[in-house]
Amino acid sequence: MKNLILASTSTLHGQEYLEYLIPLLKRHFSGCNYILFIPYARPGGISHTDYTATAQKAFKKAGLEIKGIHEFAEPREAVTKAEGIFTGGGNTFLLVQQLYRYDLLPILKETVKNGVPYLGTSAGTNIAGLTMKTTNDMPIVYPPSFNTLGLVPFNINPHYLDPDPESTHKGETRETRIKEFHRHNTPPVVGLREGSWLEVKGKDIKLKGELTARIFEANQEPFEVEPETLLNDLT
Repeated sequence: MKNLILASTSTLHGQEYLEYLIPLLKRHFSGCNYILFIPYARPGGISHTDYTATAQKAFKKAGLEIKGIHEFAEPREAVTKAEGIFTGGGNTFLLVQQLYRYDLLPILKETVKNGVPYLGTSAGTNIAGLTMKTTNDMPIVYPPSFNTLGLVPFNINPHYLDPDPESTHKGETRETRIKEFHRHNTPPVVGLREGSWLEVKGKDIKLKGELTARIFEANQEPFEVEPETLLNDLT
């Protein structure tokens, strides 16, 4: 049975890394001797080692241990033996490129579908969707494909921002970009605001947190859903 937390962000304004999720992590990864951390997205280009140290500091507050996948000689074996998995945020293009490089997408999908608890934040949440086409990131590298894990039957746009009527910025809004996506693609998109996450338990997909999420479907007007709403029929 799938057991996922797919969070929009790792860090809320004014908080430390993963601070708002610490109570949730204790329950989600209860019984795990350690959690396998996938640091491939490398925010700001930091090293895998430094990124893992940041995650270790946060998980220690929850009484949990982290080990970076780069510490293992065989990444695929590390995934198959993992008791829990966390994929951090950063650049989704880089993350997906590395997952393809090490042939990890099929084994990661199988492992998580079999019930190993998974946490994704930002880029790590993006890859749980059907494709990475609704990422906000720059294409700094070229992955072999935009197809990702498909653990939920739609795409996700983490860090979703509403248009600011006071802003003088004239560039595309997130809503505009998602509508552009739907000119060429049909999957629904969940605009996941900061501090929100999706809880996936088996076949149930539920919006969690205090904020609504914005739902986009091809050829339809976007709409809002309240926290605790099931998104099972969003296909």
